[in-house]
Amino acid sequence: MEKHFSMSRISLIDFFSAGLALAALLATWPVQATTLADCRAIADDTGRLACFDRLTDEAIALVASSAKPPAENRLDNIAVTVPDSLLGRAWELDAGNRDPILRIRPYKPVYMLPLFHSSRPNRTPYSPAAGHTLDAKMPLNADEAKLQISLKTRIATDLIAGNGDLWFGYTQSSRWQVYNDGFSRPFRETNHEPELMLLWRTDYELAGWRGRFFNLALNHQSNGRSLPLSRSWNRVMLSADLERQDWTLSLRPWWRVPESAEKDDNPDIARYLGRGDLNLVRRWGSHQFSLTIRHSLRGGRDGHGAIQADYGFPIAGDLRGHLQLFSGYGESLIDYNHRANVIGLGVSLLEWY
Repeated sequence: MEKHFSMSRISLIDFFSAGLALAALLATWPVQATTLADCRAIADDTGRLACFDRLTDEAIALVASSAKPPAENRLDNIAVTVPDSLLGRAWELDAGNRDPILRIRPYKPVYMLPLFHSSRPNRTPYSPAAGHTLDAKMPLNADEAKLQISLKTRIATDLIAGNGDLWFGYTQSSRWQVYNDGFSRPFRETNHEPELMLLWRTDYELAGWRGRFFNLALNHQSNGRSLPLSRSWNRVMLSADLERQDWTLSLRPWWRVPESAEKDDNPDIARYLGRGDLNLVRRWGSHQFSLTIRHSLRGGRDGHGAIQADYGFPIAGDLRGHLQLFSGYGESLIDYNHRANVIGLGVSLLEWY
């Protein structure tokens, strides 16, 4: 059963918060207002009790009215907050914290990395599918730029017995040979990733983590190119997403939707891009760190994967610096079976949270 904040159901935590709010209230109360000392000075028992009751009721009402953090105290602009939920805000899981449907929201980080260096550029992309191997070597630079945008929108709410939200997400990432004047500065690779997601809200505890939702998704990824550089695949994904204070954790296995041999651009893609990933995000203040690990969930020669670390740090206002480190297979879709180490540095407008 979901746990919603309710004014008619004040928990011990809320009473504790009310006590803190009351202490702050007394510390900054105007001279003409009543304080605990004023209440104690009232000789009449009935009047003194009424004075204490009024102060307590106002403090509790102040906390109960804080449905969305942070809320401002109506008395002397004292800020009163309730515990923040990163996943709750990002996916609108909590009652009273939902925007209208079809409103565009952030999804994954949005950044531009003008410095993006690969230890091993993929100048001869290949695939075991017929007609999918480039014969001539491309004159690629090791240095390029990378850009990513990512958005989502909720298109339906409470589809099944008061639960089940339907979301649509889209992520696009591009690699731009902007410094390659001899090759006409082309966009080397652009990956398109639309997905349809059915999110089921949960509320359970697991080893100190709070499970917030399960997500069933239909995911398509392609680079929109013609032969021999066409790459694409479809997946069914199931994720379990949990949080713990300023940490979030997503465990996401997937199953590749089979394709006929004549339509399959990359029959061995699961061997390299994996069959699942883990994403861990840590937020502290204006800084955010994320770690993503992918693996094929196989051993031996089929045991391939990748690891990516991202660090977002404040520069000015909403503008952040962004550092990205990648090692393994599949930094982009055309490189799904190509191993490289990559470092990127630039700016981001949005991080995970």
